Amino acid sequence: MFDIEFYMKVFDLKQRLMRGERLEREFVMAQLEAFRNPEPFVYNIETTNACNMRCEMCPRTTMMTRRVETMKLDSFKRIVEQLRPFSPEQWQRWERFVAEKYGIQKNDMSENHFFLYVIPKVVVLHGYGDPLLDPHMPEIVRMMTERGLTSYFSCNPANINMERTIKTFENGLGYIKYSMESVDDARHKEVRGPASNFTESYRNIVKLLELKAQHNYPITIVITMINLNKPWQQEEFEKLREAFKGLDVYVYLKSQDQQWYEDNRQQTQSIHWIEFCQFAWSSMTIKSNGEACECVEDFNNEIILGDAKTESLYDIWNGEKYRRFRMDHFDLTPGIKCTEQCDMKLVGSLVRNSN
Repeated sequence: MFDIEFYMKVFDLKQRLMRGERLEREFVMAQLEAFRNPEPFVYNIETTNACNMRCEMCPRTTMMTRRVETMKLDSFKRIVEQLRPFSPEQWQRWERFVAEKYGIQKNDMSENHFFLYVIPKVVVLHGYGDPLLDPHMPEIVRMMTERGLTSYFSCNPANINMERTIKTFENGLGYIKYSMESVDDARHKEVRGPASNFTESYRNIVKLLELKAQHNYPITIVITMINLNKPWQQEEFEKLREAFKGLDVYVYLKSQDQQWYEDNRQQTQSIHWIEFCQFAWSSMTIKSNGEACECVEDFNNEIILGDAKTESLYDIWNGEKYRRFRMDHFDLTPGIKCTEQCDMKLVGSLVRNSN
């Protein structure tokens, strides 16, 4: 989830800045803080950072040094009990806003549709691990469903455990995204590592689609390929779409996160990457050890803003560490991850000093 009220309030200011209007930094910072809700929103909860893949585009493969661990259920329960879903009235206003301001309709299917119509209402249950390796996932989904919260995670379909997956469907999982980089097993392994595959993954997904239809599970199954700017990419994506043609799936080509990691000169059309970063004012990230970090891109927990196992989300979100982080983020402070290792524009780069 992210704070849709903040996104709606900040939109006009954001457009002025992105059109090149050089507003004074004190004014912009005051506006961001005025628009920020003191009630925290959680973008994602990384329930585990365990993963058996060796994905070429993921910094976890070569750069993550933090300990591998899976969040305890009592820690997850403590976090999720502090969250609430948007009201139907809020969500209706948001859908009208998206259609009017971004020109994307409710029934579209694209990367930007997914970001604007799905991501705001779900709590993302992945980070730098594969949620299919978390044995608690069915119970986690059940807790969220009982709170009226929509659950979603992205995973590698080679890790499908049919019994566990079906239980998450039964417990109300809202969205599941399977990342598939090729319809050829050998090429898939080149991108995702030797544990990945297409053939068996495809067979399991088709079986899950049959069970979904048979039992009327209210879940959306999403198929994505990450755009790695490879010469064979578009042709391979068309083959992927053809493989799932006529099946009840949501398919799109996704822009690569962490482009700095490979510097493959991909040109993104994703609103998420074109607009400046709003994470510092719109949402929190909780990692598998309970640490609150600045966003999902912080794979090594370099900027720790609190501990959700012992502190309330409200106290973390409104505390001194977060205040200082927002200033560092805005001031483009050298040496922090946001200025050194992030592809997103920072709002501080779009403003001017009053002196």
